[in-house]
Amino acid sequence: MVSRVKLLVVVSSLINLGFSGAPTAPPKKATVKNNSGVTPAGLCGTWVKEPDGGLFTSPNYPEKYPPDRECIYIIEASPRQCIDLYFDEKYAVEPSWECKFDHIEVRDGPFSFSSIIGRYCGQKSPNYVRSSGRYLWIKFVADGELEATGFSARYNFTQDPEFKDLKAPPPLPICEFDMSGPEGYVESVMVAKEEKALQSEAVDCWWYIRAPPGFKIYLRFLDYEMQNSNECKRNFVAVYDGSSSVEHLKNKFCSTVANDVMLVTSLGVIRMWADETSRRSRFRILFTTFQEPPCLGDTFFCHSNMCINHTLVCNGIQNCVYPWDENGCKEKRKTTILDNLDNTNVTIIGVTCGLVIILLTVSIIIQIKQPRKKYIIRRDEFDPTLLHEAFEPPHYELCTIRQVASTDEVLPEDFPRLQRTSSKCVHGHHCGSQVSSTRGSHSDLSMREAADILPEMQVAAQPPFPRQFTPTGRRNILVMKHSYSHDGSEECNLDDELDYGPTTSHGRAALERTVHRSVSNDF
Repeated sequence: MVSRVKLLVVVSSLINLGFSGAPTAPPKKATVKNNSGVTPAGLCGTWVKEPDGGLFTSPNYPEKYPPDRECIYIIEASPRQCIDLYFDEKYAVEPSWECKFDHIEVRDGPFSFSSIIGRYCGQKSPNYVRSSGRYLWIKFVADGELEATGFSARYNFTQDPEFKDLKAPPPLPICEFDMSGPEGYVESVMVAKEEKALQSEAVDCWWYIRAPPGFKIYLRFLDYEMQNSNECKRNFVAVYDGSSSVEHLKNKFCSTVANDVMLVTSLGVIRMWADETSRRSRFRILFTTFQEPPCLGDTFFCHSNMCINHTLVCNGIQNCVYPWDENGCKEKRKTTILDNLDNTNVTIIGVTCGLVIILLTVSIIIQIKQPRKKYIIRRDEFDPTLLHEAFEPPHYELCTIRQVASTDEVLPEDFPRLQRTSSKCVHGHHCGSQVSSTRGSHSDLSMREAADILPEMQVAAQPPFPRQFTPTGRRNILVMKHSYSHDGSEECNLDDELDYGPTTSHGRAALERTVHRSVSNDF
């Protein structure tokens, strides 16, 4: 009995010692997210993530790796950092010419087509490797023969030499968006609209597009421009298919062109990185969720292995890869100008119309209230002398009649008034210059004088002249001669004479007609 009691005391003391004096387990390390991953997960060795780097190995390391295995390791550093990669000295990969069989391939970037850094195999571990940017892509390949120990590699994040003059970026603001539905827009302007970050801050924004189970996502770029084109360290747009992990990176755009992307899972992730000098970078993406054929229910077949929601047909937006959903829609719905107006356009149009109406109203009021002056224009009595020059035919000369040698004829009392020692035009400018005034003329026969003399001549001409005449009686009548003068300096030609025989009533009448015609031509 005593021995049993002693045994119970010893057991109880040991139990108390275990609960009270046993050392506690060390606390677990916090989970580190440095956005690095491996594909396929769980079949390609271990992966340890740390704040400033990490560790990964080949399958079964340090034992021999299995045959027919392909593993991809992608490492992504933080902005303005690069990656240093070191291989452990315990290293063995099946050797071959140019490493065509088992090998390790390292590329400077996040994709299988990024620039290659090296291809390694054999018993000697590779040298130190440094990336030029934020990504390293590593692939391990094992064929079906001659397995070996494999490798163990450690990586660290260091300052990018390109940004050595800049300080480490401050903590980035949280910038995430969740989107769903049959269609929608992913836009860079959403960052400013929802005030996720200031315009002077660098941004690392993520858009998560969630489609219903069994659906896929089609992304079509409507607008795309990078402020610092071809500088992926400063700005880029990345597309992930399935998760935001680096191993699910589908495409990355940082040049001048962005192509449409077809995702195969129901979760699409879009990421935009822009540092302080690239905040004017922009993009706009239309996403459409779809199912693969056969199309069920009220879905629409796009002829490109897409079945989209029927509400997306004839909505003015191309949701299919090719515009099958918008063909033949003019009969169903005609697009009007109002469909293209947004709130900003309507506001501008309204303000402009309001200003125009106000200006028209003010101008009408001013016109109504402004006093008006009435003017009465009275015509003065018409003076024909004012229009004499305008009605006077140019380049016509009215010359005088001169008596040559006869003094026996009986002429009217006022007829000598027409006698001139030399001829002269009615107005000197008809002859062109002052030449005619130098030929001995004493005065001009104006139109007003000719009009006064003509009636008197007609009255005096009524009694017939005597038919007797002296044989030597002779008179010359200088008639009007039409002269075309271009320079205005041509003299009147008065040398043409008409010789008449004895003076009779017929001769007197001819004389009257000549004078009357000459005077009337001036009018």
